[in-house]
Amino acid sequence: MAEDLPRDGAAVIEHARLRSKPEDFQVDELPAFEASGAGEHLLLSLKKRGLTTHELITQVATWAGVPTSAIGYAGLKDKHAVTTQRLTVWLPKRVSPDPATLNGDAIALIDAHWHNRKLPSGALKGNRFRLVLRELKGDVERIRQRLDDIATHGVPNYFGAQRFGRAGDNVAQARQMFAGTRVGRETRSLLLSAVRSEMFNQVLARRVVEGNWRTAIAGDVFMRDGSQSIFGPVDADADIHARLAAGAIHPTGPMWGRGELRTRDAAQALETAVLMNVANTDLRAGLEQAGLKQERRSLRLAVRELRAEFDADTLTLQFDLDPGSYATTVMHALGAVVDASRAA
Repeated sequence: MAEDLPRDGAAVIEHARLRSKPEDFQVDELPAFEASGAGEHLLLSLKKRGLTTHELITQVATWAGVPTSAIGYAGLKDKHAVTTQRLTVWLPKRVSPDPATLNGDAIALIDAHWHNRKLPSGALKGNRFRLVLRELKGDVERIRQRLDDIATHGVPNYFGAQRFGRAGDNVAQARQMFAGTRVGRETRSLLLSAVRSEMFNQVLARRVVEGNWRTAIAGDVFMRDGSQSIFGPVDADADIHARLAAGAIHPTGPMWGRGELRTRDAAQALETAVLMNVANTDLRAGLEQAGLKQERRSLRLAVRELRAEFDADTLTLQFDLDPGSYATTVMHALGAVVDASRAA
């Protein structure tokens, strides 16, 4: 997470280190459904350590003797972590090697069941994180108060640093791609996502500065909590304000693409002022030429089931996030948390 992105409050952690070792960053997928028990797709639940999801997919495809295109997965998981996630392997004749032979130094089998369809992207309820912050410096009581506030009100839903590449140069690479540099399909997808994320972060940062990232302004479009369902623009009456305060709905920001901004009035004026500047001209044009369409993303990230344990200079946090959200965004809201895996 870029330190220059504004926070919605003071930084209460003066210093802490995250991911001093992979076990300090644990992520478990929260399944959206149970295996059907029948079908031609073997649904595997696996724990991995020190592997990217793509490296995991390659190993599973080799194990099953199938192309990587036969593998389905719901989302990407961090490399410098211990994570659990589900994959499907399409085996039309329902002939599978012994799943137990997947076990190794970096992969452990949790369970395996037959399922009736390939696992699509986004097919998970969310992710559960368990993070250990070491070398903690900061007033414990202030940190507790900030965590209580986060549990109640959430945090600004910034895209995390990993969205922008290890060197943080994905947007710069996207500009080169838009100017004519050829890249592979997978790289192209990553660069387009980075550009949309950068532009969304710009709008969210403005609303954090103005103090209205979790409240309504005229012409806002809203998202229902726990879903991608949006509605509006609507007038912010007493009901809208009550639902915002309760966390039942959230204001949204633009994911740029072809078409018109859905917002109106003050909300559209703010988004236009931020995004329609000269510095973003090639980025807007590149996304539109790529065929992407206007979409919306929640400005607020709900941090669910938040728990904290303090032990000397160590803080252990556990919480649940919706799909497509970043634990590093929660760390940014707390203060100066150094990701040891990126600092190395």
